Amino acid sequence: MKKELHIFFTCLMFYTRIPCPKNINHDPDYLNKATRYFPFIGWIVGTISFAFFYIFSLFLSTETAVIFAIIASVLTTGAFHEDGFADVCDGFGGGWTKEKILMIMKDSAIGAYGAIGLVLLFLAKFKLLTESISLFTNSNSYLLVFLLFISAHSISRLAAISIIFTHEYSRDDASSKSKPIAKKHSWKEIFGSFFFGLIPLLALSYFNSKFLLALIPVFIMRYFLARYFQKWIDGYTGDCLGATQQVCEVVYYLSFLLIWKFI
Repeated sequence: MKKELHIFFTCLMFYTRIPCPKNINHDPDYLNKATRYFPFIGWIVGTISFAFFYIFSLFLSTETAVIFAIIASVLTTGAFHEDGFADVCDGFGGGWTKEKILMIMKDSAIGAYGAIGLVLLFLAKFKLLTESISLFTNSNSYLLVFLLFISAHSISRLAAISIIFTHEYSRDDASSKSKPIAKKHSWKEIFGSFFFGLIPLLALSYFNSKFLLALIPVFIMRYFLARYFQKWIDGYTGDCLGATQQVCEVVYYLSFLLIWKFI
C-alpha cells in the first residue's frame, strides 16, 4: 500500500502542480509505474475544474463559469498538455523530416502554428462545453456536468497513455522529460489505465447508455494521431501524448454533444 501511494504521488507530482510529500521524486522506476494512475489524474483535474465551474456558475453566467473551469484545469497541470499540443503544432507544421520535427518540438519557444493551434483549441473547448452544459436542465444537472468533466479528462488521458502500450518512443536519447515513462509496461499499468479511464464514463452512461458511444470517435482519433506520429517521427514523444490528450478531450466533448442531440 505504501509503495502504491508513492507511485500515485509520483504521478501526481509529474502531471500536476499539486503539492506532494517531500520524499516524492522523479524516480524512473516509480514514474514508469505511475502510468497506471494517469487517467486517475483526470479525475482530480476534472474535479477541480468542475469545482471552479460550480462556484462561478452560482453568481455568473455559464459562459463565464466555463472560462474559469478551463483556467483551473490549465493551472492545475501547469499547462503540461497544452504545451505539448503547441509543440506538436509547431513541429509538424514547420518540419518536413523527423530530425527537423523533433528539433522544433524541443525548442521552448512557441511559433505561429502553436499559437494559432492553442487559440482554436481553447475556443473549441469553450464552445463545446458551454453547449453541452446548456443541455442539462433537470435536477441531476450538476451531477451530469461533474461526470462530463471527469470523464472527458480521464478518457482523453487514457487515449494518450495507451499510445505508450502500442508504439515506440521516437527520440534516441533521454532528452525528453517523458523518457522515463517510455518503457515496457506490465499488465498492472495497462489494467490501471483502462480501469481509471473508463469508470467515469460508465458512471455517466448510467443516466444514458448511449454516451458509451463517445469512446468510438475518441479512439478513432487516437488511432489516426498515433499513425500520423509513427509515419513522420517513427513513434511518439511526450509532446505527442500531450497533444493527443488535448485533441481527444475536444473530440469527446464534440461526441457527447452530437450523441445527446442526434442519437
